[in-house]
Amino acid sequence: MSNNTGKSALVVEGGGMRSVFAAGVLHAFGKVGFDPFDLYIGVSAGACHLASHLADQNDRNFDITLRYSLNSKFINPWRFLRGGHLMDLDWMWKQTITNYRLDLAYLFHKLRTQNKEYIVVATSVDTGNALYLLPDENTLEHYLKVSSSLPVFYRNILEVDGERAMDGGIADAIPVREAYSRGATDITVIRSRLSDYVKKQSQFTFILSVYFRKYSRLVEKFKQRACNYMAAVDFIHHPPEGVRIAELAPPNDVGIGRTTQNEAILRATYQIGIDYGNKFLKNKLR
Repeated sequence: MSNNTGKSALVVEGGGMRSVFAAGVLHAFGKVGFDPFDLYIGVSAGACHLASHLADQNDRNFDITLRYSLNSKFINPWRFLRGGHLMDLDWMWKQTITNYRLDLAYLFHKLRTQNKEYIVVATSVDTGNALYLLPDENTLEHYLKVSSSLPVFYRNILEVDGERAMDGGIADAIPVREAYSRGATDITVIRSRLSDYVKKQSQFTFILSVYFRKYSRLVEKFKQRACNYMAAVDFIHHPPEGVRIAELAPPNDVGIGRTTQNEAILRATYQIGIDYGNKFLKNKLR
């Protein structure tokens, strides 16, 4: 990992409803027009929040959370127990594209004219490797859906250019090292987990390994996920010489999970994100 040219990068972790914290931070950034980054890399819900930020649709992320994410047509445990999706991304994408679509023309005009790069992370089902996707007006919405398609919770397996792919958090949940490998030496990371969170292999790993047993390389990535996650955390806390990394992570008492649908908790976490974003800006811009 060398070949650095001094770029500035913004990396946003996914995590379902937990990433409403990142939506709050990005809201704070957008309110004051803080956008000094050359490179943006997002995973799953983090990539979706980044898209709204880049489109200058500052209120879109949390509006979608309140309008659609709390709806039982999106997250439905009873449907899941009957063999359907726990998270129905098909319904969610139809609603947001129909009723609250990204301003795709503006977003990509901004990227082109300001020479910025935006990457959406997914995971290859066949190889288990991370896919660092460069979207355009025609592919972004699909790439975001692929990056957000958490295995088992969303039953379908989507494709990118003929390659089966799914949630980006499996292969690279916090793509800070990818940002560095692309020349970033000033990196801001927005987390959805606590700064001192320690990821361990869970029982869900066994379930995934059985469910996807036909895909041996993907199964191996499931088993390596905790180790890879902690390697990214270690990189954040102990960056190479000459690299600056700012980490914005939620506090210990947030109490939010991947599928939380408690509006009060979501509102509180979003506000905490806004407060953290404003505090970061105060220190950054002084």
